[in-house]
Amino acid sequence: MAGIKSLFKDTAIYGLSSIIGRFLNWCLVPFYTYTLRASGEYGVVTELYSWTALVIVILTYGMETGFFRFVNKAGEKANQVYSTTLFSLTGTSSLFILLGLLFLPQIAGFMGYDAHPEFVGMMIGIVAVDAFCCIPFAYLRYKNQALKFAGLKLLSIGVNIFMNLFFLWICPKIDAWKPELIAWFYRPDFGVGYVFLANVFSTAITFLALLPVCRVKADFNGKLLKEMLRYSLPLLVLGIAGIMNQSFDKIIFKHLFDDQALAQSQLGIYGACYKIAIIMMMFTQAFRYAYEPFIFAKNKGEDKKTSYVEAMKYYIIFAWFIFLGVMFYIDILKYIISPEYHEGLVVVPIVLICYLFQGVYFNLSLWYKLTDKTQWGAYISLIGCALTIIGNIIFVPRYGYVAAAWTSLACFLLMTFISWWLGQKYYPIKYDMKSALFYSALSIFLFILGMNLPIEALVWKLVARTLLLGFFLVVVMSKDLPLSFFKK
Repeated sequence: MAGIKSLFKDTAIYGLSSIIGRFLNWCLVPFYTYTLRASGEYGVVTELYSWTALVIVILTYGMETGFFRFVNKAGEKANQVYSTTLFSLTGTSSLFILLGLLFLPQIAGFMGYDAHPEFVGMMIGIVAVDAFCCIPFAYLRYKNQALKFAGLKLLSIGVNIFMNLFFLWICPKIDAWKPELIAWFYRPDFGVGYVFLANVFSTAITFLALLPVCRVKADFNGKLLKEMLRYSLPLLVLGIAGIMNQSFDKIIFKHLFDDQALAQSQLGIYGACYKIAIIMMMFTQAFRYAYEPFIFAKNKGEDKKTSYVEAMKYYIIFAWFIFLGVMFYIDILKYIISPEYHEGLVVVPIVLICYLFQGVYFNLSLWYKLTDKTQWGAYISLIGCALTIIGNIIFVPRYGYVAAAWTSLACFLLMTFISWWLGQKYYPIKYDMKSALFYSALSIFLFILGMNLPIEALVWKLVARTLLLGFFLVVVMSKDLPLSFFKK
């Protein structure tokens, strides 16, 4: 019992720190859209951070998972596994920085940043150090030091937010008042570059804070490293495919248009409006943190499949409730970002549903985790990745970022269907399809009705939409969530 309590406690800490961290980082989005000079500058942020998400997956090459696998393996020396993993990541990250800086002009030119290679240079350093830091953070999790893990993560985010405020808000005010005070380090024309410089500071401080965790006796084992690589490298394929499904549209977007300035501006609008769907993403993330321990714990119970069915049903109900909540109050929520970006609000419902199906797909993925057929996860992700690449290349040049959003949704719809179909073959679960279709149809009907109300006054329109949202809750509580449920 004590072990289970510890598991839930640590899960809550990890999950809460992740959600809070994502929320705090998200708070920078409205700050950027109101502070940066043009939407094209936020397009630079969107593109480069999409690249970093992909490169970090490559630079960690599955070794974080490999570390957990081997450090808990009977007969293996924990310190030797940790030391070997650190040596491996130190070598590859250092090589990446060396080659990246050596060929910086060529890399910046390929990415379209000939005028600002320093942006790419900073991101090269950031992503290499972040990749290395994954292992000390993993070591903290192995040692069950959840509070230290969460504290360092939040420290990094706090420093990043402070440095962004300092460079993009405080310094311009000082520059307008007494420029000589900061002329020795501040360049007003550096603009969006300060977003990346702020990240340099937060990454450096995180690295320094983790140095005590890296102080272990040097015990490199080449044979062990080969075994770890043999286990971890296949996970790289799954990781790349997964991140491509989420980030490829933002990486390729600018390169699909002749007018680079316009493309960068459109990418900024798309990236900012994409972030409005953060509420659904945070719900899905919280669900993922809670659900994986849940399925493995329930796998030993007699009512396990009934529990999986119930979990899926309630996920869908709450996800559609969040969808309606965001869209019914979009006339207020849209001011989270600058009016300059509002033309892209059309993608918000698409992105919300995309996140919804990401959660459904994760829910369905239990079948290949419980049957040890994880290779199917890689196959499904690769199919989704292929659809993402083809859809963006064909449709984005003609229809812009709206096509990118629809392609992401099509990707997760296809992955969800394939996972469900294969799951019924290898680990059949009779999900409540009737309930899922009912709530989906009801939500779409209420959404269409609420967004097309013939009411001019915003206040009364919001009142009417609130009544529609209340009607959804009444249906849920009368059908699937009676008050007695909360008394258990």
